[in-house]
Formats: sequence, structure tokens, C-alpha cells
Amino acid sequence: QVQLVESGGGLVQPGGSLRLSCAASGFTFGYYAIGWFRQAPGKGREVVSCISSSDGNTYYADSVEGRFTISRDNSKNAAYLQMNDLKPEDTGVYYCAAPGWSTVVVGCGELPEYRYWGQGAQVTVSS
Repeated sequence: QVQLVESGGGLVQPGGSLRLSCAASGFTFGYYAIGWFRQAPGKGREVVSCISSSDGNTYYADSVEGRFTISRDNSKNAAYLQMNDLKPEDTGVYYCAAPGWSTVVVGCGELPEYRYWGQGAQVTVSS
């Protein structure tokens, strides 16, 4: 059974940091790229970042470039999203997902390309 489980969300003040983790099981994690997405209240799901399966290529949305860092550890079947200098507009439910491809070339593709999704982790940035 395929599972992606996010953890590490919570409430943080503006300017603070959080580190999200995504634990994967039930599929060959090292074969696939991983994407992080978020959904703010009343808005659609948007891409945050993605990382290739093994060549280190990454992509970041303009809104998080320079503040967020994506990484993965294939030996642990895990991916991470380090979020620094958080802003209220970063508030939302964060999801990790795996597409049906391995290499980030230009962008993170489209949502329908992602076959496996986690249940989401709430991130709230507020004073």
C-alpha cells in the first residue's frame, strides 16, 4: 500500500522556521521525483517545490525562492521542506506528492501528473 505521510507542521510566528518531513512507503521512492504543494483556505492547490529522484535538480515557486529548501534522503525514503522566514501568506495545508517521472527539468509539472499524495500538514503563520 502506497503511503506518503507529512509531519512537522504547526503554528509559527512570522519570520520563524519549520521543517516538514514526508515519509514514503509502498513504492520505490528513489525512482520518483517528489513535489511539495500547498493549499491556502479558499484557494487552489499550488506547487511549492520539487526535487528529482537522484540528480539533485530542484525547482521553487517564485514566492518561496530563497526561503525554502527541498531535500530528500533516498536511504530513508524521506523528503523534506525546510521553510525559513515564514510569512502569513505561507499559511495553508502542505502536501508531498510523487509524480510518474523522475527528473525535474523545467518546473514541477501539473497536478494530474502526481499519482501519490499525502494527507497534508497544516502550517499556520500568525502572530
